[in-house]
Amino acid sequence: MSANTAAPSDLDPALDWWRGGVIYQIYPRSFQDSNGDGIGDLPGITQRLPYIASLGVDAIWISPFFTSPMKDFGYDVSDYCDVDPMFGTLADFDALVDRAHSLGLRVMIDLVLSHTSDQHPWFTESRQSRDNPRADWYVWADPKPDGGPPNNWLSIFGGPAWQWDARRLQYYLHNFLTSQPDLNFHTPAVQDALLDATRFWLDRGVDGFRLDTINFYFADKALRDNPALPPEARNATIAPAVNPYNHQEHLYSKNQPENLVFLKRFRALLEEYPGTAAVGEVGDAQRGLELLGEYTKVGQGVQMCYAFEFLAKAPLTAARVVEVFARLDAVAGEGWACWAFSNHDVVRHATRWDLSPAAQRLFATLLLCLRGSICLYQGEELGLSEADVPFDALQDPYGIEFWPEFKGRDGCRTPMVWEQSNQNAGFSSGTPWLPVDDAHLPQAVTTQEADPNALLHHYRAMIAGRRAHPALRHGTQTDMRAQGNVLTFQRIEATDTLFCAFNMGGTPAHIRVPTGAWHPIMGEALAPSGELAPWACAILQKTNT
Repeated sequence: MSANTAAPSDLDPALDWWRGGVIYQIYPRSFQDSNGDGIGDLPGITQRLPYIASLGVDAIWISPFFTSPMKDFGYDVSDYCDVDPMFGTLADFDALVDRAHSLGLRVMIDLVLSHTSDQHPWFTESRQSRDNPRADWYVWADPKPDGGPPNNWLSIFGGPAWQWDARRLQYYLHNFLTSQPDLNFHTPAVQDALLDATRFWLDRGVDGFRLDTINFYFADKALRDNPALPPEARNATIAPAVNPYNHQEHLYSKNQPENLVFLKRFRALLEEYPGTAAVGEVGDAQRGLELLGEYTKVGQGVQMCYAFEFLAKAPLTAARVVEVFARLDAVAGEGWACWAFSNHDVVRHATRWDLSPAAQRLFATLLLCLRGSICLYQGEELGLSEADVPFDALQDPYGIEFWPEFKGRDGCRTPMVWEQSNQNAGFSSGTPWLPVDDAHLPQAVTTQEADPNALLHHYRAMIAGRRAHPALRHGTQTDMRAQGNVLTFQRIEATDTLFCAFNMGGTPAHIRVPTGAWHPIMGEALAPSGELAPWACAILQKTNT
């Protein structure tokens, strides 16, 4: 495939397609297996692209498929410029991109730049000595005089963030598994190598990237201790409550100002490929929205970021939505958010928030009416709950470490359910790498396709509604208010003015519609008294006079 291949004519020609766009996340191990080994792969994704296109989304985001020992299922990369054989080949990837483009879908891939696998050739060389050409490509430090780690930093996956290496007689930093050493971004050659890898995929025709742990790239050069976090300030947004990681304010182990310098370099590379975009994952329990604002200022960093406000366990109430957007306006007024309710790292929101079928429909509508871009996670459109994975079937090292208080991430990573006719749900002809939950089978795609009232069709209708109304896609969002369980706001773009009302509770509520002539376009019709049924919404459009 030639470098900087022009986008096909059936793709949205707008270079800012990402602004307000809808992105569908694919976890490749669990989407579709094409060869019967029980593990999803790139040809399987290509096979299912027509289904994704039928949803009306703008792009797909594919979680890592690079060469990897799979200690963290692809988030431990050993070769940034090749496909792991379990997922296919580079030719398979090229075929996927071509098919996606022909269907009007853009392709974003997951870049894990903050760390590599300990089996990456860079690390293999770096650990051999203190004076080899890549000696400073990772974060190495001498022990304290008593032999202990150089500081008090902790790993998200449990325990100290430092691992002793007997070859160099030094510790190396790992913010995640010990097999995921952190790259040293203070070394210019490291940045150059990562940007070269980024260009490799841009030259193959990708339309953008999801940047894993975007705020972890740099660590404090002086390796200062993190301060303790007062108990009242702790929360389990990033790590489970049983993890002592929550006891620190991660002032020095991440969120460093040098991040912005690198992100400017990254953005400059993207600008060489018109129409490409990146979304960053900001993992921080205290400063997530503030960092989102810093990293997405126009022309300075990536186009969009998502924090964890709507991926948290705390129930999503009308007041909480208002609180998040008020905070966003205050600290990230120039930024651009990308919202998600579920992904591959958190309990599926149908379970996390204990949503009834009616509530699931309401929350889908809410998500697709918010200002910002949107990420949908595979199976979300089917209403999948968190799967019950027994301990003896667990694969996730995070869950194995903290079981049973925290069961890990396998419950949101079980195979996609395509059909109800067999135990493997049409995902594989072999034994799936994670078991299919029996409770998911009645929610299979083929079953919902045949039911006009199914949640799947509701998602399609709402995505189409977002596409049809410029106000929902990229308009301003004003007058957001919470009154009890009722959330209301307006979306405005030129002559397209919408009033959005959501009853996020189990009892009828009275809606105060702003002055003017309005007519319903989506959701339920308001009663003449202004009453809105439980778990119902009304989207009204202002009539131009």
